[in-house]
Amino acid sequence: MTATNGAATPLSRYGTRVPTVTPRPGRKPAPAATTASTTAPTSPVVTPTATINTMIVCLPDGLPSQALTATQLDRHFGVSGTLQPRFWAIPDMWLWQRRDLVAPRKGRPVYCAGGPVKLLDLAAMRHAAGVGAGIRHEVWQRVVHGTRPATPWPTLLARHLADPARYPRERAEADFHNQARVNAMRMHNAASYGAAHLAVGELEMFQAGPMAYQHYSATTAVCGDALLTPDGHKLAPASDALAHRVTYLEQAMRYLDTVETDQRLLAVAL
Repeated sequence: MTATNGAATPLSRYGTRVPTVTPRPGRKPAPAATTASTTAPTSPVVTPTATINTMIVCLPDGLPSQALTATQLDRHFGVSGTLQPRFWAIPDMWLWQRRDLVAPRKGRPVYCAGGPVKLLDLAAMRHAAGVGAGIRHEVWQRVVHGTRPATPWPTLLARHLADPARYPRERAEADFHNQARVNAMRMHNAASYGAAHLAVGELEMFQAGPMAYQHYSATTAVCGDALLTPDGHKLAPASDALAHRVTYLEQAMRYLDTVETDQRLLAVAL
């Protein structure tokens, strides 16, 4: 059993003294060097302006047909453009109903720049555009076979606009046109004409797949690139990127599905 002597030094069970170990004071850790937190600057997100070639105008009630001339479009709608024979008229239309169409043309189907929804064959337009898009996508697949997916032009343009000094437009254009898939499409267009033409601007839509391209073409045939409601509200894509185009087409199709059959539509080429 352990005992202690007068000096208060502890003894072991064999009588030997055990030295008292004085604990060394702990060393305080050196304070960590404080460095100012620096956040790497991020490039601003710049959205390129969308390309608007065709606008669908929903005409207000009571607007006379005389106001639908090209010279009156800017005054009434703030739209500088010309009437575009884009819509199809229904095939079983009475002769007297043709006066309700805007700039009708002879032929089958009858093309016109607009008119009441009940006289426009929007379903046939969508179907025909979708069928044509399916054929074009089959041609496109053969044209670009063996090439890698390409970066769409809107992506490179946005990169240029975010930092023009480091990524000038000339470099963006070169990066786009030097891609094998883009050159394959351009080479096809150089050797083909008419309906066989493949729009390089639709590269991202082609790459989305055959069904996506068909739906895109079918809805664009009816909705154009932008839509103006009777109260002056404008629906348009934020940019030429496919995601923004899809958002616009969703909104425009949802709106057109709710209009009355007497609502007049007008196609304007900008």
